[in-house]
Amino acid sequence: MEFEAKLEWQRNGQNFLDQRYSRAHEWIFDGGLRVPASSSPLSVPLPMSNADNVDPEEALVAAASSCHMLFFLSLAARRGHVVESYSDHAIGLLEKDGAGRMAMTSITLRPAIVFAGADWPDEDEIAAIHHEAHDKCYIANSLKAEIAIEPPVS
Repeated sequence: MEFEAKLEWQRNGQNFLDQRYSRAHEWIFDGGLRVPASSSPLSVPLPMSNADNVDPEEALVAAASSCHMLFFLSLAARRGHVVESYSDHAIGLLEKDGAGRMAMTSITLRPAIVFAGADWPDEDEIAAIHHEAHDKCYIANSLKAEIAIEPPVS
């Protein structure tokens, strides 16, 4: 299987050699969805970055969260549990790794899940579904960063 994304950036007459050009660009996905993207203002100061756009680091954290959720929902359904809602506040930590390079060293997922009906799975079963979802998640399997699952922060 192949998955693709297109990217478009243009200099638009800006001086390039002084490193003060805009990092704003677009990601284009199948179906025509265009997502405004940019470097993070934490990496490239404003105005060369655009804080309103999605940056690659946020996208990586969102991809890990989304992948985990999609497997969790499927596994819960297979076990006979109806999920009413699932929300997550995922946080990625960008810092120097063991080799001294900047890397996403950990991603923490804090899913808040509401099940339908009165027969909710117990904490052990929810933990087992999370564990299996993590093991099956393509994104988690592709990353060196640790991905932890924690209760949501109130």
